[in-house]
Amino acid sequence: MSERRLKLMEIRELIRHIREGRSDRQIAKDLEIDRRTVKRYREWGKEQGYLEGELPNHESLLKALDYTMPEKTPPQNRSRADPFRARIEELLKEKVKVTAIYDRLKDQGYAGSYMSVLRLARKIEPKEVETFTRKECQPGEEAEIDFGYVGMMRDGEGNFRKTWAFVMVLGWSRYAYVEFVFNQKVETWLRCHRNALEFFGGVPRRCVIDNLKSGITQAIWDDPQVQMAYRECAEHYGFLILPCRPATPEHKGKVEGGVSYVQGRFMGGRGLMSLVQGNREVRKWCEEEAGMRVHGTTKEQPRRRFEEIEKKRLKTLPVAPYDLAIWKKSKLHRDCHVVFDGSYYSAPFRLVGQSLWVCAGTRQVRIFNGKYELVATHERATQPGTRRTHRDHYPPEKLPGLERTRESCLAQAEDQGLAVQKAVEQILADPVVDRIHQAGRLLRLSEKYGSKRLNDACQRALDYGDPAYKTIKGILKHNLDQEDPPIAVQIPPACTFLRPTSELVGGLAEVPSWN
Repeated sequence: MSERRLKLMEIRELIRHIREGRSDRQIAKDLEIDRRTVKRYREWGKEQGYLEGELPNHESLLKALDYTMPEKTPPQNRSRADPFRARIEELLKEKVKVTAIYDRLKDQGYAGSYMSVLRLARKIEPKEVETFTRKECQPGEEAEIDFGYVGMMRDGEGNFRKTWAFVMVLGWSRYAYVEFVFNQKVETWLRCHRNALEFFGGVPRRCVIDNLKSGITQAIWDDPQVQMAYRECAEHYGFLILPCRPATPEHKGKVEGGVSYVQGRFMGGRGLMSLVQGNREVRKWCEEEAGMRVHGTTKEQPRRRFEEIEKKRLKTLPVAPYDLAIWKKSKLHRDCHVVFDGSYYSAPFRLVGQSLWVCAGTRQVRIFNGKYELVATHERATQPGTRRTHRDHYPPEKLPGLERTRESCLAQAEDQGLAVQKAVEQILADPVVDRIHQAGRLLRLSEKYGSKRLNDACQRALDYGDPAYKTIKGILKHNLDQEDPPIAVQIPPACTFLRPTSELVGGLAEVPSWN
């Protein structure tokens, strides 16, 4: 017969059957226990006086059982690690790991298993069990947010891409919003926040987030650095940001469970689908299947719990939704442009080499200096590689060369005088070499010498048939434009040869050949 003691509730039920005068056979059949067990507890109950009078309470009955019928402990075999107990204690004091202790003992002749050493080590130094407290909050007080990988989905071009689920769970009702995305960029993070708050129709007092780069630029527990754009979003909607301690996902256990629920219940068995289809179906799933289920912790339906109580406690949404603004630090390069999202935006040349703040909205890009003073504003580029430039951002001395064209040179030359216009036209008429820079330098001579002198110099050069930039510059440098032009001497053309033909041709016929 087994000497195992019955459980307290089973013994209490057994004594109640005996007190009603039923036979051991009937009791054994009804309770599905051995008749010998019934007989043993009948004798024990009679000895203790429990078959008559008032049945004792649970506490008194348990004390009597522990005193008169203690549970027998199973026989223990001696561990092979016991002879090495002293050595194990010594190594544990030196903070040696159990795996290393096992290796040392094998060198000393130990032939037992690793588990024997581990069990003995746990007896010598019991492993401290960490306890946790469940954090509950008031309605509308808190929302937990996280991303979770859910597999592959098809984009608009038919390509399959890695997909994540953005999940926001309200802490009190457990009502959740889910949206599938292809990346975890800042703009995606902010857009999902806006969509989630519009789905709930209100704003919780604080949002508990992980330390992902879209929200926290530097994950320091004592002083976390919040991403600038996310800070603006929080100020716009009026919620506080509560980053978790690094590497402690259990601090937002509600949304961790929510991500797993999406992965297992929504994604399980659905097969591959497009992102648009997935977001359409998961929205309906959040409202119906997930929202109307009985939650395992609250024992209530999340959606009904939300609509009846929590929705009224949320803060009111602002009149206008948050205009996505992405903040990024970017260096102003030597071409007076910063690079943002593959496009180029100019800023004043005096800030070259400095790190500037770029704030990009859906329609506008603003650039700030290190003191958050606005230094430039541009329309946001729609295509990568686009340049947005203000001419005032360049050094003044660089602008003429930047804006110079053949048409502008001709127009400027016309204003300087007729001779200047003819000289520039001849310079630009070169059929082989583009001489636009020489024309530009020629026109800039008026800044030093004036338009009249330049026109006179060009006329003098034209008279000599050499209207080149170098010639005109030399004329101005040596003040030749201020001298009277030389008197032209008329030389009559020769009519006859002064020397006979025989002297001119010489003895060409008698010249010896070189080869």
